[in-house]
Amino acid sequence: MKFLVDFMLGRLNRWLRIMGYDCLYFRRDPFSGFKGKKDLIYQSLKEGRIILSRDTTLSKKKALKLIIIKSDFLSEQLNQVFKIFNLKLDKSKVFSRCIICNTLLTIIDKQKIRDKVPEYVYQTQNSFSLCLFCQKVYWKGTHEKLVEKELKKMLSL
Repeated sequence: MKFLVDFMLGRLNRWLRIMGYDCLYFRRDPFSGFKGKKDLIYQSLKEGRIILSRDTTLSKKKALKLIIIKSDFLSEQLNQVFKIFNLKLDKSKVFSRCIICNTLLTIIDKQKIRDKVPEYVYQTQNSFSLCLFCQKVYWKGTHEKLVEKELKKMLSL
């Protein structure tokens, strides 16, 4: 399942990526190549992505699939998406994508990232993942427990 999340839902986009879902973030930014609603719909059709938006005027357009997100609150947004698509949280996919650029992460040998992480992190952690696109390095830290706790709360698990 692939999503195209519009600029009004940046937090939802980030949390879906954290959970391992393929989410592109659509910004109306001249540098990104997107200009407007037609580009959003074209991108969804071209890549077979489901549009998640708060823009009710999009419902009149022809998209592969369009979900109008009703709430301003992240937990309600996540619950709406999970309910509509009957999604379940797969803990093995949490933190499997780069939250910056959406690329699947690759496990990397510790020695190869020595100069890319703080010394303390290098000394205390043994497993690392790398985004091959943007070169961001990830490791399991205290945020993992915080994210798990937050997901349980938001998804009513």
